[in-house]
Amino acid sequence: MHEHGGGENPKERRRKVKGHTNTGGSAEDKHAGMAGMAGMSAGPSDVAFRATRPQIASIAVLSVVALAGALVFSASYANLSLGAHDVGGLVMPPGMIMTRDTPGQAMRDMAAVDPTTVSYRAPVDAQGDQPLEPRIEGGVKVYDLEASVIEWNILPYERVMAYAFNHQVPGPRINLTEGDHVRFNVTNHLHEPTTVHWHGLVVPNSMDGPAEITQEPIPAGGSFSYEFAVQQSGTFFYHSHTDVDRQQTLGLYGALLIAPKDAAHAIAADQELVVQLQEWNEREGYTYPAMPMEGVMPNFFTINGKAYPSTETVHLKVGQRLLVRFIGSNSGFIHPMHIHGGPFTIVATDGVRLPESARYEKDTVNVGPGERYDVIWPAREPGKWLLHCHINHHTTNDNVEEQGGGGLMLILDVTP
Repeated sequence: MHEHGGGENPKERRRKVKGHTNTGGSAEDKHAGMAGMAGMSAGPSDVAFRATRPQIASIAVLSVVALAGALVFSASYANLSLGAHDVGGLVMPPGMIMTRDTPGQAMRDMAAVDPTTVSYRAPVDAQGDQPLEPRIEGGVKVYDLEASVIEWNILPYERVMAYAFNHQVPGPRINLTEGDHVRFNVTNHLHEPTTVHWHGLVVPNSMDGPAEITQEPIPAGGSFSYEFAVQQSGTFFYHSHTDVDRQQTLGLYGALLIAPKDAAHAIAADQELVVQLQEWNEREGYTYPAMPMEGVMPNFFTINGKAYPSTETVHLKVGQRLLVRFIGSNSGFIHPMHIHGGPFTIVATDGVRLPESARYEKDTVNVGPGERYDVIWPAREPGKWLLHCHINHHTTNDNVEEQGGGGLMLILDVTP
């Protein structure tokens, strides 16, 4: 039997440790219970928080397996061999499908134009396809062409980043005469190599322009002179021949119109209209090359660098004949070009004049990439007659019609 005060009931001691006392317990008892509880949670002998060596080894093995699995999973969806040199800083088109083996060069070709490379901002009302006058040096017509990245308005409210010759889209119009001796001094202000091809012309092979085939590309900051005698007449054009699905698509092209040496062989018309066709892919402030691929399909379309209603209006009188030169300056799409107000006569194709017996009438002609069609349209009746692509989507601006249409459309305004 214990003496009074000489011992403590074990049950009572457990209650104190857990902080549980009866309602009659003193404040001192409660304080003692809390102190005992704190001592138990912080005690150095509590083995519940000590990791064993087998546990550490198991976690290490599981971590290595998880990291290896993540690496294999990532490698199955992404090409880990591509580095910052290949894709650093690229902005890719939203919605574009890229597989793990998509090469870095393909990604660079499809990426947005780098805004930091823009060197010129054209006025909102600037026009492309402006005639470029040559200077004469020793009987040679000399033209200077400069390639650079610019900002260009296709509509008053819609600005794109474009590759351009002489700060305009399309590049300047070159008017030549059969038999001319010409020299084109091309200076490259792009941040990538380029060349120029004279589409459809008979020239010396060394002057033809395909990069890495007939010449080394013109490096950034470099220049090259193309020189040849003009042996043909008709409707032609010039364009980049380096990474053409990017550079030509972004605006590096221009009309090349050659008059016959004998003026009697010229196609008779009261007015001429050049129609150079192009597509654009502009989204959220970035401009991507438009291609027939998922994610890079075009949402804007232009004639001579402008989308309707900013395209030009042609004014004619009843009875006048309009020579329309359709140029497939685009690189990935076919456009069925249609003129209201009656059929037109196809008088030349790809720079080759058709004899009278071979000419034929149509009201719609498919203009494919690189193709040219010269047609005569007679103004039969007064009114506003449309010239447009007959793919309806191509006569919208980002899927929207304004003032009756958009994109590849212009008005032939005929008065009595």
